[in-house]
Amino acid sequence: MERPVSVTRATQVLTALVALSGVTALLTVLLNDQVIRAWARGHSVGTRSELRSGGLDAVKHGAIQVPNFAAPAISLFVVFAALAWVLVIFIRAGHEWARLTLAALIVLMAIATGSGMRTSPPTVFLVLSWISIVLEALLLVFLAHRDTTAYIRGTWQVPQAPRDVAQDA
Repeated sequence: MERPVSVTRATQVLTALVALSGVTALLTVLLNDQVIRAWARGHSVGTRSELRSGGLDAVKHGAIQVPNFAAPAISLFVVFAALAWVLVIFIRAGHEWARLTLAALIVLMAIATGSGMRTSPPTVFLVLSWISIVLEALLLVFLAHRDTTAYIRGTWQVPQAPRDVAQDA
């Protein structure tokens, strides 16, 4: 059975999501001070007052340890890219479990993205988050598309020999 356009488009959208995830991880490293500043504004009264009175250096050297945002962002990118790569291979080969696993992963990513947006991150991360949510929704549409479903179901059907009507009589 020939691979339908919906599977090709799902692969392309997933590739765009992986690239967007890489850009987000890179920006987390490059814009670390902005991320820490946004964290400090939303963390606690003590951290906010340190930020107002002594600036970013006071927060970095304050009583509350600033979390490392870069390492988790890079780790999440690597794990997501590897998982997406493996799952897309199995989806293109027609495995239903891979399609369901990828759909679940994308739903959880959308929930995590929405949760992250509630923390008032820097504007660039809000823009990337909205783009990510649109791509995630689009990917789910392609994964649930009837042509994708027919392709996945069709790849596992064993051709049956034609039945002889005379034998049934």
